[in-house]
Amino acid sequence: MKMTPHSVDDYQYMIDIHTRWNDNDVYGHINNAVYYTWFDTCVNNFLIENDLLDIGNSKTIGLVVDTGCQYFVPLSYPETVQTGLRVGRIGNSSVRYEIAVFGEGEKMAAAQGHFVHVYVDEKTRKPAAISAHMQDILSKLLPPG
Repeated sequence: MKMTPHSVDDYQYMIDIHTRWNDNDVYGHINNAVYYTWFDTCVNNFLIENDLLDIGNSKTIGLVVDTGCQYFVPLSYPETVQTGLRVGRIGNSSVRYEIAVFGEGEKMAAAQGHFVHVYVDEKTRKPAAISAHMQDILSKLLPPG
């Protein structure tokens, strides 16, 4: 299935990430694996900023069970990229986070993908229901309509 790049306006939460020298691969562009670290950084930054994740102390944690990414335009060091976050779906114990990466000053995504977190009890690793508080905050990242 061919995807169309999203616009920066499609995302309610944005953070800047500075590329690093070692992000480039031998082909002179950012290696595909680096995009997944940016996805993880964007999602967890949002969770921490909204007091939904307290690393080392949260009783419920999100485990990644599904990921995907489609690439449209190569990026390379040195460049500051923007990552955008929205929520595609909130389930009982899972959330589909949708993330896009935008080149410096660009309005269309260079890459976009998703992470699905299943929230589990930190000790037992059994699925845990997403709290009403968390659902309320995450619902603000659902696309309109």
